[in-house]
Amino acid sequence: IETAHEASEASLPKTAIVNRRVVHDIPLEYKIDGTNVLGRPEGMHGTNLEVQILFITSLEQHLNDLNQAIEDAGVEVIDVMAAPMAASLVVLSRSQKIAGCVLANIGAETVSIAVFENSIPISLEIFPIGATDVTNDLALGFQISLEEAQDIKHGVMMRQAYSKKRVDDIVTARLSDIFELIEAHLKKIGKSGLLPAGIILTGGGAGLTTAQDLARAALKLPARVGLPTVQLKGSTAGTKNTLAGEIQDATWAVAYGLCVWGMTADQSSESMGLKFAKRTKNKMVEWLRQFLP
Repeated sequence: IETAHEASEASLPKTAIVNRRVVHDIPLEYKIDGTNVLGRPEGMHGTNLEVQILFITSLEQHLNDLNQAIEDAGVEVIDVMAAPMAASLVVLSRSQKIAGCVLANIGAETVSIAVFENSIPISLEIFPIGATDVTNDLALGFQISLEEAQDIKHGVMMRQAYSKKRVDDIVTARLSDIFELIEAHLKKIGKSGLLPAGIILTGGGAGLTTAQDLARAALKLPARVGLPTVQLKGSTAGTKNTLAGEIQDATWAVAYGLCVWGMTADQSSESMGLKFAKRTKNKMVEWLRQFLP
């Protein structure tokens, strides 16, 4: 199996991985002597093993810069995980992943999506557009400062001085661009309109008005905002600790997912078909625990 994985990575086109580093390799399908394996091939017999793998890569320079920035802040980087993968650990249920869904994390600068089916992430994509573009559009549309535009976007500033219809039109136009990109990607991988669990929105941009309705209309799929749900059990210093509940803020889904991954690395990685050489120490786990609600 390891040889098949290595051969698969070695066969990647050089043009596809130049200046890039493989962050995750996720086996999507195994075949033994031409027959699909339902599950893992360990322990089975045959003469020929085939594997189809999803490779998730990052620009190596960007990854190095990110790691350097974190370490300059005095935090040791133990491992890295793609943002939508981390968010999926606390936002998506097992039934949603099995039925088929797309998780869309609408961040400030980018929108990252992960498509799940049969509990496995089958595709991942990042789009260079995000909630900051909505802020910029509002600033240009009303000729106001970015700070004022940000307040209007989040409904902090009273809108009497601005036409509510104009605000909604500007926000809707940019959100429509985002969902058109997602729909184009779903068509590319043959999953347009074919994900029963629909689209689950998270990230700071998920709270924008009409986002849920626009997603439903653009993708012809069920749509909802996904809030992080944390269910962890552990023990420290001879006492049992139970952390559970839904966090009423989708903004920090990726951060919560990373914390959960650090605390339950083996279970969460296996649940996604991911295998990592985790080096998390007990002291790191205890340090992470204080940031969970």
